[in-house]
Amino acid sequence: MTVKKRLLGWLADAALILYFVFALFPIAWMVILSLKPTNQLFSTYFSFSPTLDGYRTVLGDSEGIPFVRFFVNSLVVSVGAVVLSLLVGLPAAYASARWRFKGSENLMFTLLSFRFAPELTVIIPLFVLYQKLGLFDTYVGMVWVLQLVTLPLIVWIMRSYFADLTPELEQAALLDGYTRKQAFMRVALPLVKPGVAAVSLLAFIFAWNNFVFPLILTSNEAQTVTVGALSFLGGDRPKYNLTAAAALVSVVPPLLLALTIQRYLVRGLSFGAVKS
Repeated sequence: MTVKKRLLGWLADAALILYFVFALFPIAWMVILSLKPTNQLFSTYFSFSPTLDGYRTVLGDSEGIPFVRFFVNSLVVSVGAVVLSLLVGLPAAYASARWRFKGSENLMFTLLSFRFAPELTVIIPLFVLYQKLGLFDTYVGMVWVLQLVTLPLIVWIMRSYFADLTPELEQAALLDGYTRKQAFMRVALPLVKPGVAAVSLLAFIFAWNNFVFPLILTSNEAQTVTVGALSFLGGDRPKYNLTAAAALVSVVPPLLLALTIQRYLVRGLSFGAVKS
């Protein structure tokens, strides 16, 4: 290896290290803030006496902010949104993969556009409707509105999984006397279980991280952690250490799920990229 190639390799490694430091520094700073005591919050940078009091305060409701309830709310509405999306999205994905008709691709693109459209374009009409229908600040209202986030995702990814299955398997089941519903439930669905697991957890992460809908469509009873974590910024002296601790606690569930399904997630997204 020549000196020039060795130097280029070192420069590439140094650039990569700098990028990782730049990308990970905000997370490291959040950890540092969460461990700072309140009396050292503004007087020090990296030299301080670390403490877990911030986490105890956040999880103990000593500030009058029910963060644990917000955490439970996020679990309820995220799981509810994913379950409802699976009940509707799996049959829809199977049908779109097996039956093509004039305008079917336009219909699927319209569904996908719901996922890509900015949430602010629909939030005002939804706010008015929720006030009229009594769905404001309710679990049902949050589960329903999160379908705009989870359902298009499930339909599009699972469509690729079903399209990858050979139709002869279901045709053989139909010849054996199965109905189309039984062929779907007993033949097609078991073969795409890894995809169902991956897309379910991916949809959960997107629902969990949603901020705009709970910010506008909830106030207290159904508020989620993405909004509840900002409650510690109120008052004359914002408690950045408590906000950082709350944010880090709220990151744990989606982070664990993402690590768990990493290989299934890559497979599902690659199928969605190469299938029509």
